[in-house]
Formats: sequence, C-alpha cells, structure tokens
Amino acid sequence: MKANRFTIAQVHTHNHLAIAAAYCRAIKVKETVNRLVPSRMEVDPGTVVVAMLLDTLGGRSPLYRLADTFEEKDLGLLLGSSIPASSLNDTNVGRVLDAIFEFGASKIITEVAIEAVRFFDIDVSVVSYDTTSTSVWGQYIQSGKKGGPKLTYGHSKDNRPDLKQFMTEMLCVGRGVPIFGDTMDGNSSDKKRNNAMLSRISSIMRRFGLGEGAFVYVADSAMVSEENLALLGSTGFVSRLPANFKACKEVIDKAVSTQEWVPLGRPAELESSKGATYKAREELVEIGGVSYRCVVYHSDSYDRRKQKAIESELKRSLDEIEALRKTIEVKYYCREDAIQACLAANRQHSALHEIRAHVVQRQSYRRGRFPKEGPRATRDYYELELKIQERPEKLKQLKERSGCFAILTNVKEDKLDSRGLLKTYKGQYGIESDFVFLKDPMIVNDLFLKKSERIEALGMILVLALMIYRLMERQMRMYLAEEKTPLPGWAKRSTDRPTSFMVSTVFLEILVGKDHRGKSCLLRPLEERQHQFLRALIFPPL
Repeated sequence: MKANRFTIAQVHTHNHLAIAAAYCRAIKVKETVNRLVPSRMEVDPGTVVVAMLLDTLGGRSPLYRLADTFEEKDLGLLLGSSIPASSLNDTNVGRVLDAIFEFGASKIITEVAIEAVRFFDIDVSVVSYDTTSTSVWGQYIQSGKKGGPKLTYGHSKDNRPDLKQFMTEMLCVGRGVPIFGDTMDGNSSDKKRNNAMLSRISSIMRRFGLGEGAFVYVADSAMVSEENLALLGSTGFVSRLPANFKACKEVIDKAVSTQEWVPLGRPAELESSKGATYKAREELVEIGGVSYRCVVYHSDSYDRRKQKAIESELKRSLDEIEALRKTIEVKYYCREDAIQACLAANRQHSALHEIRAHVVQRQSYRRGRFPKEGPRATRDYYELELKIQERPEKLKQLKERSGCFAILTNVKEDKLDSRGLLKTYKGQYGIESDFVFLKDPMIVNDLFLKKSERIEALGMILVLALMIYRLMERQMRMYLAEEKTPLPGWAKRSTDRPTSFMVSTVFLEILVGKDHRGKSCLLRPLEERQHQFLRALIFPPL
C-alpha cells in the first residue's frame, strides 16, 4: 500500500446505482433521448433523464431536489458527464420534461425498448397489455392548451374515488419488461383503451421486427368484446373470458358436470402457481358469430383463494332454506296429511341446502276436565321434525366451480396447447407486478406537478426506470438458470428468483474514494455475497 499511496480527495456512496447506470448505457438511454429531443440547454436532456432514472431507482422521488441528490455523487461515473450537480436544478428538469412531452413520451419509451430488446436478445413474440390508475393530490384544473392527460375522477384501482387520477397503459414482454407505455385521461375505459391499442399494436410490433400474426397479444378480460375481437384480424390473442358472459358460465358448468378433465399436474414453469395443481377441459365457444378456443382450467389454489366467496354462498343458501322452513306447517292430526306434508318438505331445497323431514307420532291430552277416575283422555297427532343439511354434491360442484376460470384464444392448439396457453396467460402477472412498482410510494411519493403535460413526461421516466429494474432481474435469473447456482436471498436463505430490490440492499454502503487525478478505488473490498450478485448482473461487454 505504501508503494501505491492513494490520497483521497472525495468519497462517494453510490450503492447499486453504478450498476443501474451501466444498464442505462447498455440500452443507450442517454444517446436515444439526445437524438430524439432537441435542446440548447447547458446540460443535455439525456443526462437529465438518466439522473432522474437513477434517482427513481435509488428509492426517491425523481423530481425532488435532484441537484442535492447528486451533489455528493461521482457524476462522471453515473451520468457519463462531469457536469456540476447544480445543472440538475428544477428549471432544467422542467424544461426537459416539457421537451419530452412535445416530442412524445411514448415514442421515446419504444425507441429505448428497441435497444433493450436488441442488446439483451429478448423474445417479443408474446406481448402483454394492461392499464392501471394512479391517484394524485390537488385540483389539477385542465388548461387544455397542449393536451396532456386529463386528471379527473374515474374508476379507481387504488380504491381512492375521492382523488383525481390518471391512467397508465403498458405493453410488456419477457415477464414484465416494458416496450411501450403511455399516460391517459383518468376516466379512460379499459375496453376503449384495448380497442385503441388493438388499432395500433401491429405498427408498434413492426418496430421490433414482427409482422401481423407473428406475435400473441395477452390482455385481461376487458379486451373481450365483439368489436375488439373483430379488430384483431390475424393477430393471435389470449385473454380471460369475462365471467359476465353467458358462454363463460356455460363452459364452466359443463366442465364441472361432465368431469372430463385433462390433468396438468403442477406445471413447474408457472412461476406464480406456488404448487397449485391444474386440470383443463377445452371446447369451442361462439362470440359474435365467430368460434374461438376456450379452455376451462381448475386450480386447487384458486379454490382456497375463493374460500370467502364460498362461505358467502353457503350463508345465502342457508338463509334461504331457513326462510322456507318457517313456512312449513309441522303439526297434523291426520297421518296421511302428515306423510304428504313430509314428502313435500323433503322436496324443498336451496342452492346448497335441503330439508330432511320425518313424521313423529305424538299424543296430547284432550280438552276438558280431568276425569274423577281413570286416565285423562288423549288423542294422537303427527309432527314433522325438520332438519337442514348441506347438499354434498352441490357443495362439491360449487367448490370446484369456484376454482375454475376460462381462457379464450384464437391460437391453434398445435402452437399453444392447454399447458402452454396457461403459461402464456399467467405471464400477465408480470405486468401487474410492474404496476406495483410504478405506484410504490417509496419511489413515486405523492405526485404533484403544476402541468399535466409534465405528468406524462414523468410517466416516461418511471417506465424507463421499471425497464432497467426488470432487465436487471432478467439478467440475474438467466445467469442462475445457466449456472444452476442460487444466490443468497432474504434471511440467509438461497433463492433462484432474485429481485432488483435485493440488489439495492446487497450493495448498500459501497464507498468509493477518488483522488485529485480522478482515479477511483473501493475503500472497502466487496463481500462474497456482493461478488455473487455482481457476477449474476454482468452482461456481455458493450
């Protein structure tokens, strides 16, 4: 150490952001933004965008005191530009957001995604679509000058109907890597947004080298309508058949009643199955005069999640049968009348319960005075004893039916069998978990911007941050699949499904010293756990 004396002039703590910055360079975030967004500012838009991305991935609001955040950072290392941190002030950030909106935030996302797909060789033949809402604070009086998303009241997926909101739509591939994103009015309809997306999905996918019919579009049940299905043309799709469709009830009832299931076992490749056992039954259904494949699946895990619904059905059925029991006369003085009443009572039932009755002969004293001698006069009468019991077959069918869902598709069976179809649909969970990231208060905090146009631009920042987040996860999991060696996860347990959040905790307190000549070195050697994660995160050289 004496021969290579290192005089420290600065100390930086970057945590995992240096890794995230390397991923930004790999997919050319800075170059793409600068190519698309013209500017005469002292700091180029691409550098500001990368700064906001790293700030987002650092767990902070990407607009709040950005200059202060990077004051103690090595900007040359993280941003690729040795600019003063003061250049990342509110004025410059606001100008960049405005310029992004003018060009088109969604266009920039797609351009960066094209680089990401190319560099990381991502399969884009299956693309998932979904929407979510994000609540905001404030009145947000719409100026209508530039046409940013209208922040207004709508169906809140956050269960906050008291707040105004905007909607976000995304297309994702590879279990959650976004390739397209856009912000929409807060009262946008999912059905109408699916309709609009179906009108442009072919042009978007052509940017990734796929023609019509070369990819499969996966969406939730809001996509299924006669109009939307007609728009698909030769495009393959996979979607949930809505429960309010008559055809859905019919195919599920038929599957449960016939019991003609094909067992699928526990498909290990279904990451979200958690050990669930599946079985399937397929047939054709007709919607708008067109026949589609419809596969009914039963999951025993789904049964457990639906337990509350089953309990509600049981209570409703019990209340109904109790009301019926109160209408039944139980006392008769004619044996034949009692027998007929018993038979009629045994025919009474609700959805899940039935009445079981039988006749009991009893005696009662006749009216009048007690005799002076001998026993008191009696008379026979007949009473129905009523018992309520569950209908085991119907309850079994209910439990089985509650574990069923139907998937609709136009993809031929030789391309996607029932197992492949289930795996494709389950991939939709990736985009749903993406929305959790986009609305995480640790990342987004409470959104409040003066212009709705800037919210659209900020939406681009969040989607690009999500892209980096998912690419890091994807790279680690592919590495582990090849090496067959898990990484140390939470509570000292190994995992083959590491997350980018794990990365942010593993690389805490990474201290980097820098001398007056600009040479850097680690002030503390990496631990073995950090080396393991680093090996999993490394991608091919740029």
